Amino acid sequence: MQQILWILGVVAWALIMFAGFVYLFLPLFALTLACVTLAAFAYYYAAACRTLLPAGTEGPSPVRPADGVYRHYLIGQVWQDWRVLAGNVAPRVYRGAERAVRRLTSFMTAGWWGAFLFPLWAALCAGIVLAAVPVALIGVVLALLYGVVALVGLTGWLVCVALMAGVERLFMASGRILQTCPHPSCYRRIGLPVYACPRCKRRHHRLVPSTAGAFRHVCECGTRLPTTVPLGRYRLTAYCPHCSGRLPDRIGRVRVEPVPFIGGPAAGKTTFMFLAIRALHARTREAGGALAFVEQRHQHAYASAVAEFASGRQLAKTGPELPLATMLDVEPPGKRPRILYLFDPAGELFTGAAQVESLRYLDHSEALVFVLDPFALPEVRRTLTDGERSLPVATSDEDPSDTLQRVLNDLRSRPDRGRQRRVAVVVTKADLLARTSIGRDLYADPRAWLDSLGLGNTLRTLDQLAEEVRVFPSGLNTPPAHLASLVGWVAGLPLASRDGAPATPPPDLAAVPPVLPLRDPWRPKGRGAGLVPLGHQAGRWAILAGLSLLTLTGVLSGLHYLPI
Repeated sequence: MQQILWILGVVAWALIMFAGFVYLFLPLFALTLACVTLAAFAYYYAAACRTLLPAGTEGPSPVRPADGVYRHYLIGQVWQDWRVLAGNVAPRVYRGAERAVRRLTSFMTAGWWGAFLFPLWAALCAGIVLAAVPVALIGVVLALLYGVVALVGLTGWLVCVALMAGVERLFMASGRILQTCPHPSCYRRIGLPVYACPRCKRRHHRLVPSTAGAFRHVCECGTRLPTTVPLGRYRLTAYCPHCSGRLPDRIGRVRVEPVPFIGGPAAGKTTFMFLAIRALHARTREAGGALAFVEQRHQHAYASAVAEFASGRQLAKTGPELPLATMLDVEPPGKRPRILYLFDPAGELFTGAAQVESLRYLDHSEALVFVLDPFALPEVRRTLTDGERSLPVATSDEDPSDTLQRVLNDLRSRPDRGRQRRVAVVVTKADLLARTSIGRDLYADPRAWLDSLGLGNTLRTLDQLAEEVRVFPSGLNTPPAHLASLVGWVAGLPLASRDGAPATPPPDLAAVPPVLPLRDPWRPKGRGAGLVPLGHQAGRWAILAGLSLLTLTGVLSGLHYLPI
């Protein structure tokens, strides 16, 4: 009887095993496989929401600036987000599956009932273990999703970078934009200025379309900064990358025109420069344009010079230090504006070759103003009578030909051999010279007058150096309109009045040009310092949207294939 019971028990167990494996194993295995896969993906989706949704820079995947600026999201942060998600989710899913298998094993095989629950245990454990295959496939799909998003985004971003860089190069080339430093001991050409953030004042050395952004860079304080001049980069405060000196506003937006004044000691360079500024200011206002100083100190110096002219006193002698350019922002009506760098060094800097070499702004000039003191010419000195020698004039002891020769020797060291577009030879103190017998013919034909004094070879040398050379007599009584025309020609500034412009009263020569305020400064915009840049947020949300679409597709597919 006992043997029959054992036989019946074995038969019943065999039937239960058969029924379990035939009727329960496959449905339960499929259900477990689907549930574990969906659970793993749901956990990944929840982790992605925790990582990608927050707007703060802190979180599971912190966002950090590099060198004071945030790099583009698709360059590095997108892969950091992926590593954070994969590094956090994969180990936890593995540990969760391992824990579930151990608990099922300990519960379902701990007693005699384990012999009958074996099909259930096998189905559950096999479903949990083999879920690694679809989970791994989902991981591959997610990696491909990241790759596709990054590839599409990077392609579009690279196109924008190339486009914006090309637009800026075209703008700079079409406007012949020259950027140079006006500060002493520097005077270097500038490829790209250093720009200061208007909010935190941090200086950015590479504010161009790059890995930090095509249209905007995001400073570490959250301010969005334009990457090109056409987008408004010129509205930021700029500094020289070589000497850190402040550069004039609108640098890069308009052409810088260096205008060096060349002449020996007491040649009258400073007097001529201030007379030229006065005439240029009056002519610009008369034509409907605008002229302003860039630096407050230059406005004060000009106002003092105008007061000296009014009182009949001579200007103080220029100091021996290297000059800071007198910077003028000139905006002719209907024409491209210019930033003029007027360099007025002490005449002693032209008395030796070593001193001339220190005037490195000559490396960038396309125009020269050679200020010639006629009373320093040996031929003029020999012909002056005793009464003419008593004229109240300070005379240079340096022969103008020697001064010019030193400058020409330095210019010839340039790659272009010192070629110039325009050279003005200004014969100063013409009002006093006209009172002498030798100077009576100066205004009739200034070039022929210089030729008669032995400067013909010098003028012919200048003709070979420049496309055009003009000789111009200048004195305190020279009409401002004539001075303005000469300076406008030297600087390449057309100063004709606008067609149809109403008649204007005679210009006020005593008016002092204003100091140029920062035109339309860049207003800080962007998210706060503790928030991720908008581009990062958009990239994260795009990836999360892709995950949401993938989640919805997976759920619907699971419901469709789920055995009922």
